[in-house]
Amino acid sequence: MKKLQLILLCLPLIGFGQNWEKNFGGSGDDFGNFVQQTTDGGYIITGETYSYGNGNGYSDVYLMKIDGNGVEQWSQTFGGIIDDWGMSIQQTTDGGYIITGYTRSFGNGGDDVYLIKTDDNGVEQWSQTFGGTGDDYCSSVQQTNDGGYIITGETYSIVNGSYDVYLIKTDGNGIEQWNQTFGGASYDWGNSVQQTNDGGYIIAGETYSYGNGDYDVYLIKTDGYGVEQWNQTFGGANNDAAKFVQQTTDGGYIITGETYSYGNGIGYSDVYLIKTDGNGVELWSQTFGGTDYDWGNSIQQTTDGGYIITGGTTNSIVNGYNDVYLLKTDVNGVKQWSQTFGGTDDDEGKSVQQTTDGGYIISGKTRSFGNGNSNVYLIKTDGNVTSTFNVPVNTNRKSEKTVDILGKETKELKNQPLLYLYNDGTVEKRIVIE
Repeated sequence: MKKLQLILLCLPLIGFGQNWEKNFGGSGDDFGNFVQQTTDGGYIITGETYSYGNGNGYSDVYLMKIDGNGVEQWSQTFGGIIDDWGMSIQQTTDGGYIITGYTRSFGNGGDDVYLIKTDDNGVEQWSQTFGGTGDDYCSSVQQTNDGGYIITGETYSIVNGSYDVYLIKTDGNGIEQWNQTFGGASYDWGNSVQQTNDGGYIIAGETYSYGNGDYDVYLIKTDGYGVEQWNQTFGGANNDAAKFVQQTTDGGYIITGETYSYGNGIGYSDVYLIKTDGNGVELWSQTFGGTDYDWGNSIQQTTDGGYIITGGTTNSIVNGYNDVYLLKTDVNGVKQWSQTFGGTDDDEGKSVQQTTDGGYIISGKTRSFGNGNSNVYLIKTDGNVTSTFNVPVNTNRKSEKTVDILGKETKELKNQPLLYLYNDGTVEKRIVIE
């Protein structure tokens, strides 16, 4: 039968799907632990830097503002003469930013929880520390409905056991209003917190005090004052951990992390995805990965009701290091597609968010690209993860490279969306009909 090629679009390569990948940093180690799209269409990132700031060989909190094309607009560092880390960030209702992490430069001793508020240019307005004479850490922050902030992490200063989950509520100036701890006689951590629709809070982390095995996923629901309403654990006989939680549109919760108890990686980890109802009762769970290490660091429910997850994988790479792992599921956690990003060294995705154009923004770290040992890694994809930025272009305009929508070279297939990439910077997307 006659083959008909329908040309759907023709535009510069750099603009197709608005895809790009960037790295930022200096000659030291620099990491991007959390990213959020800002109201101007750009992105705000926090992490830590050994290249800049006051640390002189130690780390400082790293704050970067990026425009919608991945171009740095400004950066700031915060901290003292010892180590300071940025773990989570959110744009606040006044257009500024709230950052949390932990500090060895300030506070009462050891590591303390570190909370920093800036204006819209990243200039510090105030900072606060929380904790006692032991080590206290923070992994997650969110602005609450009353204009204050909710923070979770772990504390060695106020404990029932070795470490306990630490939950802190502040007012809009970062003044502590109350704190709560959760856990038993052993180690318990809080990795992610979100205010829930009823004004309470949901916390996800890991527990060695409760559950079925070594570490288990730990999910805690509190009221608006941090008083526990219920908790649940998930996992099997081996280590299982939750890294991120979000309340879903049906009032339940979606959790991602890693599992050594289930999946394909016997003796290794798989990405762990758990969906619960509003009482934390498991509705279903899924695992993703191969026979080596795979893990999830961040999750968000997408506009189609499904989920986007990022983390790391050692299954797809050549030289024995990690790649950024991005995977999309439907509403039931069934994988729709996955993609990896990175080079010949160690790369990892730490945070993901769906963008207003239906694509995704990922932040993390890369040792494959950049100026130093590790650089901040920022990846923008479209909704179909069309990775044209990783696909080489032919040197002859009259010849063409045919790739599928994931950027892999392919033969023409019936009704298959294809990309034709040219050296002059144009892309044609066609569907071949037989």
